[in-house]
Amino acid sequence: MDNIGSSGISRRALLGVFAATAVTAAPTLSKAAGLVRGAGDVRRIRMYSGRTGERIDTIYWIDGDYIAESVREISMFMRDWRNGQAVAIDTRTIDIMAASHNLLDVGEPYMLLSGYRSPQTNSMLRSNSSGVARNSLHMRGQAADLHLDSRSVNQIARAAMACQAGGVGRYSGSGFVHMDCGDVRHWGS
Repeated sequence: MDNIGSSGISRRALLGVFAATAVTAAPTLSKAAGLVRGAGDVRRIRMYSGRTGERIDTIYWIDGDYIAESVREISMFMRDWRNGQAVAIDTRTIDIMAASHNLLDVGEPYMLLSGYRSPQTNSMLRSNSSGVARNSLHMRGQAADLHLDSRSVNQIARAAMACQAGGVGRYSGSGFVHMDCGDVRHWGS
């Protein structure tokens, strides 16, 4: 276990203190851009995968610093579930997901439908659907497809668009929202 200084306080204990004292008041939509750009002291992401049954609930950023171990855990969680391949998930995408979740003021974790996609998986999906991009940001670890039972696709998309930090796709027919850290744009209905 990693110790901080010579005080004998473990990193896990420190994270527990931060988690226990973090204020979880929901910000207004006007504060979304500030959340993505570094306002606040703690960033947290909560997700589960219906494909693998795994769950993640982790603080990945404290006082301006990403926690490398937590970002690695998120990257592994968001791996291509079809073949187990993983890449480093872009922290900008994680920030957009976390900020959007905070704006929605829900305790429910995201259901992750798709995070990283290997080129093989993307090609297979593309051959079965016109909605899969040839050069998808999923293949770079820069995108996620997410769902919440307690919020509509439109509500989730509006929260993500309020961040003004990347692409947002509405897939109402399939019940999910695409979020990425590419150019600011939006599509779908």
